[in-house]
Amino acid sequence: MVVTSCAQPSMRTTETTAHKPNRLIHEKSPYLLQHAHNPVDWYPWGEEAFARARQEQKPIFLSIGYSTCHWCHVMERESFEDPQIAQLMNRWFVSIKVDREEHPDLDQVYMTAVTTLTGHGGWPLTVFLTPELKPFFGGTYFPPQRRWNVAGMNEVLPAVADAWQHKREEIASSAEELTAALRSQLSPQAAPGTVSIDALHTAFNQAVAAFDAAHGGFGGAPKFPRSHELSFLLHYWARTGTAQALEIVTATLDHMSLGGLHDHLGGGFHRYATDAQWLVPHFEKMLYDQGLLARAYLEAYRVTKRPEDAEAARGIFEYVLRDLTDPAGGFYSAEDADSEGAEGKCYVWTPEEVSQVLGAEEAELFSRFYGVTAEGNFEHGASILHIEQPLPVFARLKGFEPGQLTARLAASRRALFAARERRVRPHRDDKVLTSWNGLMIASLAYGAATLDEPRYLSAAP
Repeated sequence: MVVTSCAQPSMRTTETTAHKPNRLIHEKSPYLLQHAHNPVDWYPWGEEAFARARQEQKPIFLSIGYSTCHWCHVMERESFEDPQIAQLMNRWFVSIKVDREEHPDLDQVYMTAVTTLTGHGGWPLTVFLTPELKPFFGGTYFPPQRRWNVAGMNEVLPAVADAWQHKREEIASSAEELTAALRSQLSPQAAPGTVSIDALHTAFNQAVAAFDAAHGGFGGAPKFPRSHELSFLLHYWARTGTAQALEIVTATLDHMSLGGLHDHLGGGFHRYATDAQWLVPHFEKMLYDQGLLARAYLEAYRVTKRPEDAEAARGIFEYVLRDLTDPAGGFYSAEDADSEGAEGKCYVWTPEEVSQVLGAEEAELFSRFYGVTAEGNFEHGASILHIEQPLPVFARLKGFEPGQLTARLAASRRALFAARERRVRPHRDDKVLTSWNGLMIASLAYGAATLDEPRYLSAAP
């Protein structure tokens, strides 16, 4: 089957139109409830949908995503809210919507299927299945009409339906082959045992080969934090004394904390950078990223005693305790990238907006330090806050006393954060997931011990 490429930049346009509720209206997942008024005849994952697909011998259109996924929102507004596309889906398919955070097991299986078919994956994940739940075609984001040389929903749906009617045996055969390949890929490859020192050396050499010496991190765009790899390198340094391992970690942590990936006003980190320089983030914030990154910064601080590492960890904890904590004590899952129909709108600034809050003199200083310009570095001339020169360097070059500059910038950040709090906030996914809460609780306990901060321990019951 023909495959689709990953999502490309686009902006959401119209607001969601209300329709008669479908079966998702009875679900608890915020993501499924977001689709409960689509004109698509959605089913949740379950026997009711499977039985209908078997009875009517229709293929299954499986869509997997999560509530703070930007491109899931785009596909919903462009396609799943479109009555004509919904009509095609309802005529030819049994459509199932899955929240990947409720069903990580399903997500793993069908993501592996799509990456096997196409060489890449992502969300929203779009998979076509036989009534026996065997995948035979898929991709990620499909535009409503052909765009960027990617087939649109208006041609993919008829093509798959036609193939199902006229090439059923060929589809069944390819689905069996893919299912066999999935069983092989997803089955345990080796019995648990001791990791050899040679395996550690191999992993280190792979990290060195992928390291971006200019900007930190591994590989090119898009660039993810890869916290586990940073923690591994710190442990590898502790075991072998290899200085390069520690240098890779500190360089990466520095570039991430200085760049736009870091929320300089509210603390915490966005999901990933769309560029290699860590400047332009995908603005959603995930609980598990906060937990893993806090641990990485704290581990580095224990080794280096650099105050900037401790401050990055404290910023993460302050963000989580302020914005992602349920009154009962659990931690929410995520915050969206979008607000008011645009990605990043809550987080970016123009010189005029900064000046309105701070006044001309402080605004000039703040904008120079955090890279707010008239031209901007994001959409519509807005700027993503980032630091091009560390504070001691900036202070020396501009003739400021470091302590005074630190105090002035801190006061400006507080004022701008207060102003930002009056903006329309991104959607918050208030699911409390056991595994992600475990990560956060462990990091808070580690932070309490590392930073001698009892408040973090109190928040980690």
